Amino acid sequence: MPDPALVVLMGAAASGKSTWASGRYRRVEVVSSDDLRGVVGSGPADLDASGDAFDLLERIVAARLSRGLTTVVDTLGLDADRRLAWRDAARAAGLPAAIVVLDTPGEECRRRNALRDRPVPAPVLAEQVRRAAAARTTVVAEGWDHVEVVSGVAPEEPAVPTRSETGPTEQGLKVVLQLSRFPWGEDPGTWMREMAFAADEAGFAGLALMDHLIQIPQVDSAWQPIPEPWVTLGLVAGLDTRLELGTLCTPVTFRPAGVTAKAAATLDALTGGRAFLGIGAGWWEREHAAYALPFPSARDRLDLLETTIETCRALWAPGTKAYVGERVQLPETTSYPRPAHEVPVIVGGSGERRTLEIAARLGDGCNLPSDAESLPHRLAVLDRHLARAGRTRDDIAITVLDLPVVGRDREDAWARVERLRGRTPAAAFARRTHAGTADGHRRRYEELRELGVGTVFVGVRGLESPDEVHALAGLT
Repeated sequence: MPDPALVVLMGAAASGKSTWASGRYRRVEVVSSDDLRGVVGSGPADLDASGDAFDLLERIVAARLSRGLTTVVDTLGLDADRRLAWRDAARAAGLPAAIVVLDTPGEECRRRNALRDRPVPAPVLAEQVRRAAAARTTVVAEGWDHVEVVSGVAPEEPAVPTRSETGPTEQGLKVVLQLSRFPWGEDPGTWMREMAFAADEAGFAGLALMDHLIQIPQVDSAWQPIPEPWVTLGLVAGLDTRLELGTLCTPVTFRPAGVTAKAAATLDALTGGRAFLGIGAGWWEREHAAYALPFPSARDRLDLLETTIETCRALWAPGTKAYVGERVQLPETTSYPRPAHEVPVIVGGSGERRTLEIAARLGDGCNLPSDAESLPHRLAVLDRHLARAGRTRDDIAITVLDLPVVGRDREDAWARVERLRGRTPAAAFARRTHAGTADGHRRRYEELRELGVGTVFVGVRGLESPDEVHALAGLT
């Protein structure tokens, strides 16, 4: 089902419309004519209140659509004029319009109806069953964006997250947890250890830390902790996990290239070959000024990105001889410990002319935003750079950074949206963060895999505790 969307239910009384909706949507997303009769009349069966109830229903539907919110219309849905008016209203609001047809046999509707406290009169129900059967043949031609016919109305059980083995998921993806905020309270070390253990137990392939000197406004306030990542990864390296460990991304402006090479090599040696280096040109001038670090022009920072990658590779290579390269000259390459394996260098950023060219020529991986609409274009640009460098997609890993809202169920996901959205309208924030359950995000990652993505770095918004990490097992 599209989401957000207008979803119109259609079926006779007792066909299971309300049951179907309650198993899939939050209560506030379902606009029910029966419930509104209970609001403006004596109860859900007060047919004398139907006019007022439908007036109120139309106002609620219009208000929700204007805000881009998923709206489920729970009425009989048998009035074609009303159906098409709702369809048109959804399109005017820029939302897809879906209709769900409850294909429940008349005998079953009559059986359920008989069990109600206030059954629908038998002749009325018979007419509804007849009209529903006739409408099932016409809705397909009404131009809905999505038509779903449902037989059987048992609500879906929520997916139970299960632990995966660390490594590629059944979709062929690796899913790595990225930590960008650190609400560790009075015991930072214990929190960090427990988060790493939880990530390993939940089946994540690795753990990545964001590298900033001041917490960035996209994540939290400036006075919240943001630890030095290589020190923190040293703590995690001493734990008994199978996690791959690294940064996403280290700005080349923070440390001399050789120091970055030494940190990554040391981490790789300590973990027996589980380190990676996510690296980028850096972008935030404020933190450079605050720490008295130079902030060169964009062109110079990208030059430094090339220099840093070349320096790392020179210092990680066997031997101690002098090195003379395109941008780097070293009198010796005495750098021990050597990495335990070839440390993957993942170049972050999506600048089409220069950053992607550097990734294509020098990177083991290229990290891009996870936006499925823009990703194909960026991959096409990367492919052109690869061709000019004499490389192909087989020579570079495609990774993405995804920043979703993940809830245990739909209700929890929307509670998180409300807590995290700030001044952004709820529907816009939910759409941008693909707010939903772990199972829904896993299906979205399958779409990314089909585009060529091999690793998803998941920076779950608002993540605070090991228990919340365990609940993410369905992502892996």
